[in-house]
Amino acid sequence: MAHRIWNETMECMDRESMRKIQSIRLREIVEHVYHNTPFYRNKMQELGITPEDINSVDDLVKLPFTVKTDLRDNYPFGLFAVPSSEIVRVHASSGTTGKPTVVGYTRKDLTTWSEVMARTFTGAGVHSNDFIQIAYGYGLFTGGLGAHYGAEKVGASVIPISGGNTDKQLQLIQDFKTNAIAMTPSYALHLAEVMEERGIDPESLDLRVGIFGAEPWTESMRKEIEERLKIKAIDIYGLSEIIGPGVSFECEDQCGLHINEDHFIPEIVDPETLKPVAEGEEGELVFTTVTKEGLPLLRYRTKDLTSLNYEKCSCGRTLVRMKKCTGRSDDMLIIRGVNVFPSQVESVLLEMSETEPHYLLIVERVGTMDTLTVMVEVQNEFFSDEISKLEALQKKIKQNIQNLLGLSVNVKLVEPKTIERTAGKSKRVIDKRVLQ
Repeated sequence: MAHRIWNETMECMDRESMRKIQSIRLREIVEHVYHNTPFYRNKMQELGITPEDINSVDDLVKLPFTVKTDLRDNYPFGLFAVPSSEIVRVHASSGTTGKPTVVGYTRKDLTTWSEVMARTFTGAGVHSNDFIQIAYGYGLFTGGLGAHYGAEKVGASVIPISGGNTDKQLQLIQDFKTNAIAMTPSYALHLAEVMEERGIDPESLDLRVGIFGAEPWTESMRKEIEERLKIKAIDIYGLSEIIGPGVSFECEDQCGLHINEDHFIPEIVDPETLKPVAEGEEGELVFTTVTKEGLPLLRYRTKDLTSLNYEKCSCGRTLVRMKKCTGRSDDMLIIRGVNVFPSQVESVLLEMSETEPHYLLIVERVGTMDTLTVMVEVQNEFFSDEISKLEALQKKIKQNIQNLLGLSVNVKLVEPKTIERTAGKSKRVIDKRVLQ
C-alpha cells in the first residue's frame, strides 16, 4: 500500500534543507522572544547573549532552558509574546497541583496546529472518506480540539463525541460505521472490555485504526489493543506547552514517531548534566518552538525520556523520529535506591494471561523503609475461590516483577473493575510518601 503523506515538501525534505529552514526560523523566534517576552530577555541577558549570537541550529546550546515551573511562575499570561488582542484561543493543563499551565494561540498558531495534526492523521492512514470519532476530552485540555481541527483539515467526517459515555461511544461506532478512533490507550482497552461484555464482535465493525496518545503506553499494551479491537494502533505524542497533540506521530509502519521538526526542533540532553548526548543515545527530550507566535518556548524540558533516529523511514519521510518514550524523568519512582517506571510493571502484567491491563502502584513509607504495592485486576475466569490458586498467581506476579526491577514488591490481587476507569489519563501511581 502506498503511504499517504500530507505535506511531502516538508515531511520528505533532505537534512541540509531542513537545517537551513530551522536555522532561519530559530533566528526569527529568538529575535521575537527577546523583544516581546521579558522573561526570555532577562534569561538571555543573564547568560550574556543577544539574538545576534544565534546564527544556526548549532547555536541552540547557547540558549536558556525552560521548565514547566517557569510557566506557572508567570501565570497566567506572562510568557505570551503577543498582545492579548492577537490571542484567539487559550488552553490550560489540568495540573494536579498548583496553578495550571496556560497556553495561548494566535490565528497562525491554530493554522500550524491544524497542519501538524493533518500530517498526524494522514500518517495513520486516515483520509477524507473516513469517519473519525474524537474521544479525547474537549475543553481546556488540548487533545479534543487539537485532533478535531486536524481531522477536518484532512477532510475526514469528524464525530466530536469527547471523552467518556462508553455506551454512546459504542452506539456511534456501530451506527455511524466509524473507521478511526482517537482516544487514550487505556480508554481503548476499557472500550474493548465493554465490547466483550456486550458480545460486540470487533470484526463486525468498520474500525480500522486508532490514534492513541496523552499517556505513556507500552508495546505490550499496543498488541493488546490491536488484538482485542482488531485495528492498527498508532502512537502520537504532544504536550500543551509545545502545541498540544501533533508534535510527533507514527506512520503506518510503526517504527518511531516522526517529529514535525520544521516547527519544533528537538534535542536530547542528559537529564542530570543537561549536556547534549551522542546521536542515538537516550536522554531527556527538549523542544524549541520556531513557528509559534503566542507562546514560543526556548529549549523546553519535557522530562520525557527517548532517543532520536535521523535515518529515512521506510514510509519515505525524512523527519527525525523519536523512539516511543520509555518513561518520564519526573514520573520515575525511586524506591530503596531502585529507579522504577510504571510502564515497566505494566509490561510484566500484560505478558500474563491471568491479569487485566489495569493496575495501580501504591508507594508508602513504613518506618524508614519505602514499600511498593502493585494492585492488579485478575481476569474473571482466574479469580477463583481457591486460595491456593490465587496465592500461586500472586507469587508468580511478584517474582516476575522482582526479576525485572531487582526489587521486592507486594502484590494485591483484586476482582475485575475494582480499579477506577477514566476516559482521560489513567492514574497509575499513588505516592503516599509525599503526604507524610
